[in-house]
Amino acid sequence: MTTDLLRIELGVIWRLDGRGRLPGPEELVIGVAADGMTAAVRADLPDPVAAELLDLVSQGVPSPPGHPPDVLARCDALLGGGRAVSGGPCYLVRPPLTFEAPAEVVTSDDPSHAARLHPLRPAGWEPEEWDELLAGGAGAPWAMIVEDGQVAAICHSARLTPEGAEAGTWTSPAFRGRGYAAATTAAWAGLLPGVRLFYSTSADNRSSQRVAGRLGLDAIGWLWKLTARDSTASPT
Repeated sequence: MTTDLLRIELGVIWRLDGRGRLPGPEELVIGVAADGMTAAVRADLPDPVAAELLDLVSQGVPSPPGHPPDVLARCDALLGGGRAVSGGPCYLVRPPLTFEAPAEVVTSDDPSHAARLHPLRPAGWEPEEWDELLAGGAGAPWAMIVEDGQVAAICHSARLTPEGAEAGTWTSPAFRGRGYAAATTAAWAGLLPGVRLFYSTSADNRSSQRVAGRLGLDAIGWLWKLTARDSTASPT
């Protein structure tokens, strides 16, 4: 069932606690698949409120892709109203994937690549994060494209747990539209044999959705989130 896959992905992205609760900032995440819905609530919500939210979702009706389920509004009201609503599609990655791009893809399974990439840290990465990524720590394994003396595109393990991995992609604005995100994602998928792989994005990120289409990823549903408007950004 695709609902089961969404539940697994939800757990991979948010690393749910022993009770299946979210660390935050989201107060509620609902996974909507064609065959049903699943949900998780934030760890610090009172148990009666959490139980009522989950009960509402269990009685709800799945919505078409791109449309929030009707139960989301009822859940927002239960939480006091005025929560920010966000969402986006989710995909299952089924290796092997191939995508030809006019550039060489380098991967973390060759230690020599890390030394070559070390001085090319993109501005969006903190030095400690970049060092850890290249050393095989958080974010590994990865695949990158280097062009004109800079990192043009990256696909890395945004989340990696015993249950699965979530792709994280980035392409430098100067190199977008060349298929680099698809090429690095295909290469990344080949680095994790036997691991269940996921790819998700936001509703307004059409470029990321085009990557999923180029690779022929299997759409499994949507994740919808309710977040207090003064909270920090989602981990996805």
